Amino acid sequence: MTLDTSRPVLLLGGGASTLAAARSLGSAGIPVYASGSTCRAMKSRYCSLARPVPHGVKSQAYWRQILIDEPDERLAGSLLMPGCDESLEFIEAHHQALRQRYVVEEFVPELRRAMLDKLQTLELARQAGVPTPNFWRIERAEDVEAIKDELLLPVMVKPLHSYAFMEAFGRKLFIINDSVDEVAEKVSLCLSRGHPVMVVEMIPGPDDLLSSYYTYRTPQGRMLYDYTKSVIRRWPVNRGGACFHQSRWLPETAALGRHLFEAIGWEGIGNVEFKRDVRDGKLKIIEVNGRLTAGHPLLTRGGARIDLMIYCHLTGQPVPPLGQYAQNLRLWDPLRDFMAYRQLAHRGELSLMGWFRSIFAQKIVFPFFSFDDPWPGLTEAWATIVKLFSRPLRVRQAALPSAD
Repeated sequence: MTLDTSRPVLLLGGGASTLAAARSLGSAGIPVYASGSTCRAMKSRYCSLARPVPHGVKSQAYWRQILIDEPDERLAGSLLMPGCDESLEFIEAHHQALRQRYVVEEFVPELRRAMLDKLQTLELARQAGVPTPNFWRIERAEDVEAIKDELLLPVMVKPLHSYAFMEAFGRKLFIINDSVDEVAEKVSLCLSRGHPVMVVEMIPGPDDLLSSYYTYRTPQGRMLYDYTKSVIRRWPVNRGGACFHQSRWLPETAALGRHLFEAIGWEGIGNVEFKRDVRDGKLKIIEVNGRLTAGHPLLTRGGARIDLMIYCHLTGQPVPPLGQYAQNLRLWDPLRDFMAYRQLAHRGELSLMGWFRSIFAQKIVFPFFSFDDPWPGLTEAWATIVKLFSRPLRVRQAALPSAD
């Protein structure tokens, strides 16, 4: 097909997600712009215009300035692609103003807001007949006392809004293994710092029970593509971001993901993560993302260039079929996966030889580094080293960034 590449793409925020999109779209001849605080797409050779967020300025405030209040004419007409929850929230909040100057994907604002709220995500999934872990709405620390007889430890104290919580605590959630009193303590800590939370049952089992479904659903109900992947390891184990992913077609994951998005009337980019519960064998929903995710390099490097399909759809061009993509490819974050190995080895769940065998079992790609576009990967590696060794030893592990 002949591709019209005249409309630029502006990637907002993200890490490995938007970097992979920059490489994929840029290699197709599409002008790529990027803006964020540590958005590595800005360092890519495929990025022709970078607008870094100034130090000390909130990303959303800066994006509002350059896109709405004092619009940069060089960005006019761009197709906006979010790569993190912060940019997703920004686009949702200002979509009416943004649509006047830029191309914004189709989405239902109420659903987008609901899926940014982890509690509403589970409530909508339950209404749609999708299995969920047990969860409890919490408005004050005293609410834990009312549900203590229902709690079966371990449980998670999980934020309703992830990215602000990550900034405050340097983690995605708290896992409590031993004491209901500790549940109340962590709830009180989070609420005292202005972070609404819920209590969620911890689905037992290793992280390789996690799988994800990706699609883009049009307002007419058409799915532009179906893609699935699984997780091999996360770090920190059982609560962190994935550090080792597997490209893999999983029909049950795809079917349940399609059912969810069709049942709730979802529009736009959709990614849903499940974990199989070993107690009843059911896939249960973990979260939904309406944006590019940290696993995006696995898709693009494996031949599933969904960003290009989205671009064609939103610019009114024929959407190329997904076709065949690699089923024997893995996305590996070496430093974070080494930390996962150490944690699993300490628990007696993974040997050194087992770790090496998993790494070399299939072809691997990296979240940031690529030989034909090395600078983003080198920048990320240097930033990680500086962050690690500029802090006391006891907090160095917490300083390791996630891929997104």
